[in-house]
Amino acid sequence: MGQALTFDPYKQQRQREKLLRTIIYYAGVLLLAAFMLYPVAWLVASSLKAPDEIWTNVSSLIPQAMRFENYAEGWAGFGGITFATFFRNSFIHAGIGTLFTVVSSAVVAYGFARVRFRGSSFWFSVMLLTIMLPPQILMIPQYIIFNRLNWINTFLPLLIPRLGGDVFFIFMIVQFIRGIPIELDEAAMIDGCSKAGIFFRIILPQITPALVTAAIFSFYWTWEDFLGPLIYLSDPNLYTVSLALRAFADTGSVTNWGAVFAMLTLSLVPVILIFVFFQRYLVEGIATTGLKG
Repeated sequence: MGQALTFDPYKQQRQREKLLRTIIYYAGVLLLAAFMLYPVAWLVASSLKAPDEIWTNVSSLIPQAMRFENYAEGWAGFGGITFATFFRNSFIHAGIGTLFTVVSSAVVAYGFARVRFRGSSFWFSVMLLTIMLPPQILMIPQYIIFNRLNWINTFLPLLIPRLGGDVFFIFMIVQFIRGIPIELDEAAMIDGCSKAGIFFRIILPQITPALVTAAIFSFYWTWEDFLGPLIYLSDPNLYTVSLALRAFADTGSVTNWGAVFAMLTLSLVPVILIFVFFQRYLVEGIATTGLKG
């Protein structure tokens, strides 16, 4: 005869407690997600509302009538310049700037992590100290330098400084490289590989998650940058999306807020797509950097 089934009340109680904790956890996460996503949902809903409904029907996320004309009116831009130009300028600023930042940060990080030179620890500490330097201190000296170089009203002041790398990304990549076994470098040197060859053949493939993480953050920060383009760009044909949105919302006249919110919604699309397609690398880069640091 088979063994008689025994009733374990403690086991059932533990299962109920576990189920209750799971429900509370997911309910809390959903509540927090709804709280964080509400502004984005309100923005998208407002981009489809009539201008007079946006501020009179603030609490509702459902427009009384879908007004897709806001996107056409917003895309038309102002002064004969469409938002296609502004998006192109933003992609130039964010795309090339991110490329310069990531490449130069990787090279500098490799030098600090693997190349031994006199005073390397001192210069690494000096570099880290620059994180505490407020950017407002550098604005006037940088503007004077770029003005004397006749770079004002061009993208050069926004792109050329990126060739020096970013302190945060350099530190992150250094920590990542230090987690790679030094024996790989030594084996490559025995095979006749140079420092540059070790970087391109050994180190670079190993730090891909860190590079992708740096690229995502750099693109995010550059895409939403407002102060830099405001200081150096005065020609509307060179405006980025952030500057164009500010000029579009003219406080001296009646602002078409439906069109403004429509363009704000479109400005979120690139960063959302980048996060969706590269979130795996983002999580891997952050987690692996923390473990190997």
